[in-house]
Amino acid sequence: MNAKLIVGIVLAALVAVFLVQNVTVMEMRFLFWKLSMSRSILMVLVLMAGIILGWLLHGSFSRRKSRTRDQQVPEQVTHDIAE
Repeated sequence: MNAKLIVGIVLAALVAVFLVQNVTVMEMRFLFWKLSMSRSILMVLVLMAGIILGWLLHGSFSRRKSRTRDQQVPEQVTHDIAE
């Protein structure tokens, strides 16, 4: 069997066990909202929000680094040409 298939089956089994063990309904409050949902769904939503936030922040930091690198390159090129 393919190693990726085995890893995928094992991960799917672990996710199924996680979902079955965390079916307790809990209430979440934020400011004036109240929301009741399964603990496992809440954990998955928080994980997805963290992944999306990390992806967005990584993109903004990499753009900022590329801008500063682009601004520094012309100065170095003109300095090299003058010599």
